[in-house]
Amino acid sequence: MPRRRGLRELALFGLAYLLYNAGRWVTNGDVDLALSNARWLVEFQGGVGIERSVQAALDFTPVAWLLSHIYLAAQIVVLPAALLALYHWRPGIYLPLRNTVIATWMLALVVYALFPVAPPRLAGVGLADWVSQQSAVALAGHSTVFYNPIAAVPSLHCGFAFALGIAGAAATSRPWLRALALLWGPLVALSTIATGNHFVFDVAAGLAVTLLGAALQLTLRIPWSVRLHRRPLASPIHRSST
Repeated sequence: MPRRRGLRELALFGLAYLLYNAGRWVTNGDVDLALSNARWLVEFQGGVGIERSVQAALDFTPVAWLLSHIYLAAQIVVLPAALLALYHWRPGIYLPLRNTVIATWMLALVVYALFPVAPPRLAGVGLADWVSQQSAVALAGHSTVFYNPIAAVPSLHCGFAFALGIAGAAATSRPWLRALALLWGPLVALSTIATGNHFVFDVAAGLAVTLLGAALQLTLRIPWSVRLHRRPLASPIHRSST
């Protein structure tokens, strides 16, 4: 039974992830509109002074390498690994986090379709593409087959990192582990800006959409719930009377 429940969870999450990526691929089209929206966004947030200052202040090869790999690992390694760990050891925390992730994916697809935005590294605002420079993954060319390069708003990297940090803090009673967990969100947010992948506006939008996803999952908690593995209660011991 635990194995069957685990496979069911994996299938559910995998299906949601495939739907999300299919939606991102479908909304990947109007680059001119995405560039126009990026220019509007830059004007709305008052320029890219913060983004340029962050990248300039951290422009050291070891730091750039580290932040680039944090950016890559946040979604494809840390998030699934943390969900798996919470599923096994903290199912009460896993379930709302899983539902929040799925609900946020669906909400984000609507934004990607209605408001495509090119990231700073593609918007011609003078920010370098650190990930392509510092890692084996090039965020251009043929690699765009696997993701939507004009889906900068909202930044789910940031939204999910903050949600995961809160979940991780709730899963432990050790103060130092809680502090480390809560630092994950700000660290990922820093990596998205420093690597030229998101504007400050994207970070704020990612937090807002994830918060909305968390609120939405509360209303969907019952139909999406599954009977997770729980430790059986110990049977009471009755002593026979003589």
